[in-house]
Amino acid sequence: MMLACALFAAMTGLVRHVADSGVHPWEIAFFRNFFSLVVMGPWLVRAGLAGLKTARLKLYTLRAAVGVLSMMAWFWSVSLLPITEATALGFTAPFFTTIMAALILHEVVRLRRWTAVIVGFLGTLVILRPHTGDIPALGAGVALFAAATQAASTIMVKTLSRTESPNAIVAYMGIYLTPMSLVPALFVWSWPSGAMIGWMALIGLVGTLAHLCFTRALKAMDASLLAPLDFARLVFVAIIGMVVFDQIPSVWTWVGAAVIFASGVYVVRREHVAAREGRAKLPPAQPPAAE
Repeated sequence: MMLACALFAAMTGLVRHVADSGVHPWEIAFFRNFFSLVVMGPWLVRAGLAGLKTARLKLYTLRAAVGVLSMMAWFWSVSLLPITEATALGFTAPFFTTIMAALILHEVVRLRRWTAVIVGFLGTLVILRPHTGDIPALGAGVALFAAATQAASTIMVKTLSRTESPNAIVAYMGIYLTPMSLVPALFVWSWPSGAMIGWMALIGLVGTLAHLCFTRALKAMDASLLAPLDFARLVFVAIIGMVVFDQIPSVWTWVGAAVIFASGVYVVRREHVAAREGRAKLPPAQPPAAE
């Protein structure tokens, strides 16, 4: 998970570099998916069709549709905001998970979790500071939309990881997202230089390795136990922002990010406790009747 955090931070920095060079974020998203598919090519050849055999094609398809929206929004937000602020706003994803669980899945969400959600969004306001106008409204809105769709995507990845291999999950992402992301990219298409294609190939490689690490982490450990480690991503991104882009995050960004993160960890841990208690209440399995 720590390696995934470092790789995701590196990918964020690479996306910002390419976007600053004039390549549209939606075009970057397409090349990121295309080169991810290239990176997974040797595994696809070795595994063949047997490696892609699945009974969960509908969930893969839904995950891809949500994932392409999340990726395009995230890359766009990185081009609009300082990368530390964009990453900090991404930590709102657990709150959107709770809201979706209540509104869509009709799960019972009690007062403590709603309180954590409200506190987390207050942390978001600390970062945005609407009265100052320091953070562009469009960039903030796009970043929050990316967090919401990322929350839905993470739930589906965790569900898939129970039965599917990490390599298959990442390979299907490339297979689906490459043509899906090409459609919006065509509306802003401009042929990049050879150097930019090289940078985007690196984005594809780093992003694929990050997702492989993240998927393996989800398969090996509960999301509630991984959540505290995710804060390292903000530290890595802040270092890249300061060293490479001369972006110095304000103290309010760190304060807001700490509030968001603490509330998010609480929400994730409450989900874990509720799920564990729910399993404990299940009646024990009955032995088969004797013939």
